Amino acid sequence: MALGDNSNPASYIHTVQHLIERCMTFGMSMEECMEALAKRADVQPVVTSTVWKELEKENKEFFDQYKQWMSEKRSATSNS
Repeated sequence: MALGDNSNPASYIHTVQHLIERCMTFGMSMEECMEALAKRADVQPVVTSTVWKELEKENKEFFDQYKQWMSEKRSATSNS
């Protein structure tokens, strides 16, 4: 377990959640976030993926809007 091996699992998951939220402020997809956290915070991609998916379950409306925003953003940049 990275990010302070002495921390408890709930604290670790909360930290990963916070890092995911930071990735989202930069408009990252789940895959981009998994890669970034693996490289920069030594978080296993499976952990990032699992936490992301749980967040999606708990906040379906938000993630639906986030995906729509990401799609529109990517569409706009590809049309430029």
